[in-house]
Amino acid sequence: MTTIQQIEGRGWGTVPADASFLVQRCTELRRKPLEQFTVEDLRIMLGQEIAVPILLPLAVDVLAADPHAEGDYYPGDLLWAVLRLPAAAWSAMPEVRQRLAAAVAVVDLDDVHLPEGAHDAVASLLRTTA
Repeated sequence: MTTIQQIEGRGWGTVPADASFLVQRCTELRRKPLEQFTVEDLRIMLGQEIAVPILLPLAVDVLAADPHAEGDYYPGDLLWAVLRLPAAAWSAMPEVRQRLAAAVAVVDLDDVHLPEGAHDAVASLLRTTA
């Protein structure tokens, strides 16, 4: 079972005792086998822009099956984490971006209460991949 830490070939070391929950969680997730990642795990790591080249294709696999995939917050929270990634995250993965656009193009996102700006981000994704 492969982990982010193994793929990247470097560890983050020991987490300081006074580290925030988020730092502790992200460090744990770097050591977690990718096969065991949940929607919430993907949302956390991509929201922090950690291991994006490794995790973005996995997240798009999830979103292709269910664009409303939900971590711990609301339906579509994984989609929102992915849409918020900087353009540079997609530069080496145009086919992954195309797969995401195809997945969200067929979904009525008005059925989901996404954060402000999400619908504009989806529209931009669809325009730039058309």
